[in-house]
Amino acid sequence: MSAYDIVVGFAGNPLNRLSLGREDRQLFAELTAAPSARAVVFVQAMPVLRLEGETLSALHRLDEARAFGPAQEEVLLGRDESGPVFALLLPDDAARAEAPYDEASFTDQRRLILPARPDLQIRDLRPLANKQSLSRGEIAILAQAKAILHYHAAHRFCARCGAPTQAAQGGWRRDCEACAAQHFPRTDPVAIMMVEHGDSCLLGRQTRFPEGMYSCLAGFVEAGETLEEAVRREVMEEAGIAVGAVRYVASQPWPFPASLMIGCRAQALSREIVIDRDELEDCRWFSRAEARAMIEQRHEQGFFAPNSIAIARTLLEHWLSTGEASGKAARP
Repeated sequence: MSAYDIVVGFAGNPLNRLSLGREDRQLFAELTAAPSARAVVFVQAMPVLRLEGETLSALHRLDEARAFGPAQEEVLLGRDESGPVFALLLPDDAARAEAPYDEASFTDQRRLILPARPDLQIRDLRPLANKQSLSRGEIAILAQAKAILHYHAAHRFCARCGAPTQAAQGGWRRDCEACAAQHFPRTDPVAIMMVEHGDSCLLGRQTRFPEGMYSCLAGFVEAGETLEEAVRREVMEEAGIAVGAVRYVASQPWPFPASLMIGCRAQALSREIVIDRDELEDCRWFSRAEARAMIEQRHEQGFFAPNSIAIARTLLEHWLSTGEASGKAARP
């Protein structure tokens, strides 16, 4: 990550993605045969982890990872100073759930096991990142792997003719032999915005959020729409607030399943809120003091901000820091 970047969760991937060598079959063979080759492994959208003493690691030797079971897909993620790194996707039935999936939960709380390797741990990526259970680099690699493996799991058939497709270009394309169509992974752009008016910011909550959590408004950028237009449309649709100036702050890969969160600050032209109850449970203006209390988890009503891995938290802190800096500059 560049020193000029704002630090966000799931960023900081240390890999050289080797994008110019993905068509080189000889290079791919050499990388897979390298003694230093490693892999991250996913099953049912969650990474498989191992313990090194008391430390968790998501990276396995490639030969060991292949021994977990036949992989549905194997993707070249890139190479770092230690060697090449791949991503392996195991079939869903390779793991057994000790507890059912709870759709109401904000994170996946299932306990999965590989019957042949009960020593391994399988956990949802979001709490791993929240608790910083792995290094920043490993979290970023897992984010890359989760997104690309989701693409392969969801695009096994040609969108043009319906025939089965095959992975190509090191796992970064799928080809249809029936009609010669080539399909590439997609990343869905999402506008997420810190809406501000004077010394207040607009935050909302969805019903699926943990009780008491408020966050920035957000929505997918639609076809034929600029980022600025998406910001204005989403804020008007969800909160009935007109927005004027919009400026970019930072972006974040968000592998749930494969989005790019594009963080902006937006100037509100009005304050009266009209909530779309199909989208939001609540939406309100918060003062700087309240926002600071939410980050520090001392809000008198128990409200709190998103975890630090979310770009919503980055936008909130950015708004607070720039406001505090301008306030100090204005003092005699």
